[in-house]
Amino acid sequence: MSENPNTVHPWVAARRDHVRFGVQVFPLPDDPNPSATVIAAGLVADAVGLDAFFIGDHPGYHVEPWLHLAAVAVQTKRVTLGSVVNCVMHRHPAMLGRLAADLDRISGGRCLLGLGIGWNKPEFAQLGIPFEPVPARQRALDKAIRIIDGMFGDDPFDLDGETWSTTGAAVGKAVGSSANTGNVAEGGATERLAFLDRVCGEIGRDPAHILRSHFTSWLMLADTRDLALAKRNRYYPDGLTEEQSRTRIVGSPAEIVDYYRDLVAQGFRYLVVQIQDASDIETMRLLGMEVAPHVRPA
Repeated sequence: MSENPNTVHPWVAARRDHVRFGVQVFPLPDDPNPSATVIAAGLVADAVGLDAFFIGDHPGYHVEPWLHLAAVAVQTKRVTLGSVVNCVMHRHPAMLGRLAADLDRISGGRCLLGLGIGWNKPEFAQLGIPFEPVPARQRALDKAIRIIDGMFGDDPFDLDGETWSTTGAAVGKAVGSSANTGNVAEGGATERLAFLDRVCGEIGRDPAHILRSHFTSWLMLADTRDLALAKRNRYYPDGLTEEQSRTRIVGSPAEIVDYYRDLVAQGFRYLVVQIQDASDIETMRLLGMEVAPHVRPA
């Protein structure tokens, strides 16, 4: 998985001059069959031509992503599979590396492994994981990347670290390899991209080699704006908070095309759209068939 930091990864190269959409889903808390709902959503994402299908990594209160991604993998042929992102504290890195390698083989090279330090303190408590300060979790992330990277080498990998240790970790060669993206959510996107450019300059990294990705917290689409607003009101009968009013993107396909064209004009090329009701197949179909084909670089 290791690579020269100034080499453009093929996965990035195939996407940085185009615009691709991925979708991440969660089932509603009261969904009577969340597994069936999530798997069905994955099949729709593949059928309508979306680039990726992601399941949020929150096993404390939602479906376990790796199990369900494997179920989607054996029923699809094209869509990339992963999570935006996996909390590195949820599983030992050697187990995480094994899960990624196995999904990669099952899917024929369609696994995309995203990693982060986690943020949900109650979920850490649910899983019995100490919620360490940010610097400690960042150090744990660094060690986890080293272990996962080492597992894909030619020889068994050892590491004795502060949070993670392993002896003889190995999974052999999987089909895929690491790629580099910078993913930001709504609000302050321009400033965050400028920060990314500045940090790349400080470490001698070409920012053009990092795919610029945008994350939508919840997209709700319908054929008309009125129908989309009615959908939003069903989810939020008491109205939206100030934060939700900024992060819940609601509208008709034509309106949403304009929204994403503006993001592309800012430099984004990968657009991850979260749908917090995996049974909302309408939004996925409209995104793949009525929005994505009309969002292109200038």
